[in-house]
Amino acid sequence: MSTFSKAFAATLATGVALFGIAGQAQAASLEDIQASGTIRIAVANEIPYGYVDPNGEAMGAGPDVAKKIAEELGIENIEWVTTQFSSLIPGLQADQFDVVAAEMAILPDRCQQVVYSEPSTSYGEGLLVAAGNPADVHSFADFAERDDITVAIMAGADQLEMLQALGVPEDRMVTIQSNSDAISTVSTGRADAYAATGLTVGELDNQSEQVEAAAEFVDPVIDGEEVRSWGGFTFASNNEGLRDAWNEALLTFKETDEWRAILSGYGFTEADIEGSFNATTEELCAAE
Repeated sequence: MSTFSKAFAATLATGVALFGIAGQAQAASLEDIQASGTIRIAVANEIPYGYVDPNGEAMGAGPDVAKKIAEELGIENIEWVTTQFSSLIPGLQADQFDVVAAEMAILPDRCQQVVYSEPSTSYGEGLLVAAGNPADVHSFADFAERDDITVAIMAGADQLEMLQALGVPEDRMVTIQSNSDAISTVSTGRADAYAATGLTVGELDNQSEQVEAAAEFVDPVIDGEEVRSWGGFTFASNNEGLRDAWNEALLTFKETDEWRAILSGYGFTEADIEGSFNATTEELCAAE
């Protein structure tokens, strides 16, 4: 969330998946975690999905829901791990943590490398631009139609696939390593916009007067459908036992007002909250 061609990206994803099968470390089982009393949960410091605040407290939609699920599973302690978004899947495969609570979008190529819970959230897209929107951009498609503008994306983010599907050439995309680089990238003109989820763009907009969320943003339409992402908790592919127990607790928690309050407190709209029920992980992993 590498600006590779579609073919190379597919080859890379397959290679990573095969490596994971051959070389993936054995993940700690639920029983192991319950016996130790501690679960390791990773975030990518992306507000409002999952981050650690200046006081060292894990916050965001993912961590707040994860705390409730860990409690339900009888796990007393959580060890929070902060890493780059692009390191989340490799970290799971290397057994550096047990769960990812970054609301990572459930995508078919990722489903070949890790296993997901059922969706915990859903969310749409947005563009961060310099104050006043000097490049006059309002959609991802603008970068396919115009050759005078560039768009930044975060390494490992699914916006890459969206932009590729819309026909945006590689030379119009700039890769950054984290959301913390987005404001400087856009405000200094290194890129004319930063493509991310609407929630991420809104949070970055609040951090600096040098940037703003692109007004009148038009949702990307791919294969005739408006794009919406579904985020879930992520586990190593050989850790279905933990995933299944987590799923059971998650689906029960999603029936509560407390779950809705957590999401709305981080800016998720009613459409985002209700949208999380509109797709299953099986459907999302099988999507073409």
